[in-house]
Amino acid sequence: MPATTNQLRLDVVIVSYHSRELVRRCLESLRENPASAPTSVFVVDNDSNDGTVEMIRRHFPDVDVDASCQNLGFSRANNHALRRGTSDYVLVLNPDTRLTEESLDSLLAIMERRPDVGIIGPRLVREDGEFDHASRRSFPTIVGALGHFTGLGRRTERGRLAQYRAPDIHGGPVDAVNGAFMLMRRRALENVGLFDEGFWMYMEDLDLCFRFGRAGWVTWYEPSVTVVHVKAGTSGTLRRPKLNYAFHYGMLRFYRKHYAPENRLAKNLAVYAGIVVKLGLSLVRTEARRIVRCVRSAS
Repeated sequence: MPATTNQLRLDVVIVSYHSRELVRRCLESLRENPASAPTSVFVVDNDSNDGTVEMIRRHFPDVDVDASCQNLGFSRANNHALRRGTSDYVLVLNPDTRLTEESLDSLLAIMERRPDVGIIGPRLVREDGEFDHASRRSFPTIVGALGHFTGLGRRTERGRLAQYRAPDIHGGPVDAVNGAFMLMRRRALENVGLFDEGFWMYMEDLDLCFRFGRAGWVTWYEPSVTVVHVKAGTSGTLRRPKLNYAFHYGMLRFYRKHYAPENRLAKNLAVYAGIVVKLGLSLVRTEARRIVRCVRSAS
C-alpha cells in the first residue's frame, strides 16, 4: 500500500461520554496501528466523571484531552476539537471503534489518489466479525425509512424497503457513511461547514454527508478496509428517553432541513406526525424492555 507523504498531517477527534474502557481500547488501537502521517489526537470528554480524563492523561500523555463541564452533545463536542486542528485530513472516530493494521494509511492513500473524495468510511464489523450494515447508507426515503424501522428492509437484500442500507453499493461512491468513522479532507470540511449543532446526537453524520454531496464532494465507502465497531457502546442498547428524543428529533430536523421545502404541506405534516407516533411507540417499547430486563436480572 502506498505510504502517505511526509507533508500530510492527520487530526483524530474522539468524543467520549462515560466510556473509559472503550476510549482506552480505541486509543490503544490507534497507538498500535498509527498512520504514517504525523498525527494529533484530540479527545473531548462530555463531563463523564468516570475517570476517563484521568486515564487518558496518565496512559496517553500525547493526547490533547479537553474535559468539558457539561455534555455538549456529539456535534458540538466534535466541532470544538475540529476548530482547533489544522491538519490536511481529520478523522472523526467513535470511542467504541478499534482500528486495524494499515487502515488509516490505506484510506489516506485513496483520498490522495482521489482529490474529489471529501469523506471516506471503511467496512465496519461487530466484535464477532458480523458486518455492520450501517457502514454505508442511502439518503432516506419514506418507503426506505418504513422498511428500516419496521424491520422489513433488514430481511431483504433488494428493493425499495431495503433502500436505506444501500444494498446495491459494494464499494465506491455512496450517499453516506457512518459517523463512527469519518475520514474527511479538511479543505472540503472548511468548504461545506462543520457538523450542524442543531443535531445534539444522531443524524448529524447523514446531514454532513448530504451537504458534502450537495457541494460536489464525493463520499466514498471502502470495503477493503475493516474497522471494528462495538455498536451502541456509549449510548447503550436501550436508549434513555433523552437519547430517544434526540434520535427522533434528528430525523425530523433532517427531513425539515433537506426535504420539506420541496414537498407539499400535507405530506410534510404526515411525515412529522409519523415521527411523533414512532417516538411514542419507541418510548413505550423501550420502557417495557427495560422492565423485563430488570425483572429477569432480579429473578
